[in-house]
Parts: sequence; structure tokens; C-alpha cells
Amino acid sequence: EVEDILGREPIKPIKSLLSKNVVDKNILVTGAGGSIGSELSRQIYKLKPKILVLYELSEYSLYKIDYELSQMDLNVQVVSVLGSVQHETRLDMIFKKYKINTVYHAAAYKHVPMVESNPCAGVYNNIIGTYNLAKQSKLNKVDTFVLISTDKAVRPSNIMGATKRFSELILQMFNSEEDCSTVF
Repeated sequence: EVEDILGREPIKPIKSLLSKNVVDKNILVTGAGGSIGSELSRQIYKLKPKILVLYELSEYSLYKIDYELSQMDLNVQVVSVLGSVQHETRLDMIFKKYKINTVYHAAAYKHVPMVESNPCAGVYNNIIGTYNLAKQSKLNKVDTFVLISTDKAVRPSNIMGATKRFSELILQMFNSEEDCSTVF
């Protein structure tokens, strides 16, 4: 059990805080088919957003999470979109079409050995992809943007951690802009 290795008592979620950015809102989850994105999608779905847009690069991963959610049948509109956070025009279209209120950004390359072996892909996806998504969130006046990051970004000792840290800095930059209504 996760509690066995946590080293502290688990903290119970506060339902009102979880619901604040989800209930009756239009939600975008990037990387929705990945290990973190799919769990986010399950939890968000149970909170009953108005629309849940699953955004994923992998067709099979997108199919799996879409099918799983359809079996829950909670009367939530789920839209599955194949796409990459690297494609800014596609992101803009999604924001405009679905009038997104909240973004949960889990689309990132997270496996250290893969990013170490493919640094350009890691940089482009994790940094440029985050920048594109944040920029479109700001331009489309999204209410809230949540970056799913990692403890490896605190003091990065590898390329993956450095790309995630850079992503955090991008969001801090957007959040500090005076003309920005999005909370990053």
C-alpha cells in the first residue's frame, strides 16, 4: 500500500477544493492516456465536469481511457482528441471549440532514461509543448492551469528534471504577467 512507504499519515482530499475547478466546468487534460493523465481523467470524470476533453498523442492510450470512462456512464460529455501539445494551432482550436475553463497538463515525457537518450524530443515536448499550452490558455482566457510536475524538477540532475523545471518557470512567468487572467 502507498501508505506503507509514505512516511506520514495520508491527507484526505478536501472535496470542495477538488470540485472548485471541475464541477460544471469544461476541462482539458493533456496526456490523458498516460499513467498520470488517465488517473486524473478518472478522478475528474467522477466529479462531473460539463465537458471533459481528453487530449492525447497516442491513439491506443486515448482509446483505452475513453473506453474506460464510457463504461462508468456518469452522464458526462467526454471528447477524445488526438493531438500534441507541440501543435499550437490545434490547441487554439480546442480552446475555442470547447471553451475550456481548466487545464490539467500531464502531457510530458517523464521517463528519465528515455529523455536522456532523446534530449531534443524531451526539450521540445516538455518545454515548447508547455509554452504553447500556457500561451493558448492565456490567449483563450482559461480560468486555471495546473501543471503536473515532479520532485525531480526541484534540483534537476538530469535532462528530464531540467525540462520539467523549465516548464515550472514558464508558468511562473505567465502567472506574473499583469495582463493575464489565467491562474497558473
